[in-house]
Amino acid sequence: MTDTATKTLPVEKIVNDILATIDREREREIISRRYGLFDRKETLEQIGELLGITRERVRQLEKAVVARLKAQAAAGELPHVSEVQTALVAAVNEMGKVARIQDLSAKFTKENTKIDQARVAFLAQLSPELAVIEDNDHFHHAVGVTAHHDENKIKELVSELIDTIKEHGEPADIKTIAQKAGHTDPEHTKALASTSKHLATLNNRWGLIKWPMVNPKNIRDKIYVILKEHGKHMHFNEISEAIKDSDFKRKDVTTQAIHNELIKDKRFVLIGRGIYALKEWGYNKGTVADIISDVLKKAGEPLHRDEIVKRVLKSRYVKETTILLNLQGKDQFKRVAKATYTLAEAE
Repeated sequence: MTDTATKTLPVEKIVNDILATIDREREREIISRRYGLFDRKETLEQIGELLGITRERVRQLEKAVVARLKAQAAAGELPHVSEVQTALVAAVNEMGKVARIQDLSAKFTKENTKIDQARVAFLAQLSPELAVIEDNDHFHHAVGVTAHHDENKIKELVSELIDTIKEHGEPADIKTIAQKAGHTDPEHTKALASTSKHLATLNNRWGLIKWPMVNPKNIRDKIYVILKEHGKHMHFNEISEAIKDSDFKRKDVTTQAIHNELIKDKRFVLIGRGIYALKEWGYNKGTVADIISDVLKKAGEPLHRDEIVKRVLKSRYVKETTILLNLQGKDQFKRVAKATYTLAEAE
């Protein structure tokens, strides 16, 4: 089955045909509601209340029916499963041998709704050649090809991948991560990483979800990512435009809001009129006069004005005349020779 064919696969009809093999209506209801095949997924308690049976009885019936369906699928006795399994396995292999359900569903359905995803997950559950990883605190709902890894092996590989990224200490492209993890196929590494709820990616780099560079949670984090990626100072208007043009999930923020956050956050330093840089680049907060004072203190001796200007411009994006006006007009600086200055307190 080609990729084009999977786009038009009648998933709803296939699910209905499989459900039709379940003789008892109550059991069909349990499977339909537990897997969310026609509406949102329901809990054991909700289904038990609806059907007038205990939560435990619902669980027992669900387990028994799924086991029976799997046995029938393995024996080739369920409609469409063999064909669907072939298509699913081929798609997952193309996606790196592991895939999130939402990405796999996008290959088989037009709208890729939550119900579409639930149906694809149900079909994957019945396919002997696929291992299903349930959605939990650590993993997204995903599937892997059992010819390569079972569920436990996938989880083990993902855990090792997280440890590798932690040890690396900063976001990196998937090829670098694959190499450090000892993997020969970066696409497989990427597929494994995509299943973990502890990892995130942004601008083709992967890292821990708690790292702002791959998972910016607020405006300040997004500003940090923009400046870090740019690699040098930016005007707040430029930062605003860069956020609007970015791949961030939420980027509808005003220029004024961005400017406000730049002022509040200690990670950012104003180095010119509306121009900001990262503190980690070696910039310190302060006025031009403060920077001149720092330059003279570090020098430990009088400096020619040209040298002062040169050193100040390394940490402030201002006009030379602004530096000279501060140098000549502030009482804290004293001229000791032609165009040569020191700190007044040093005298």
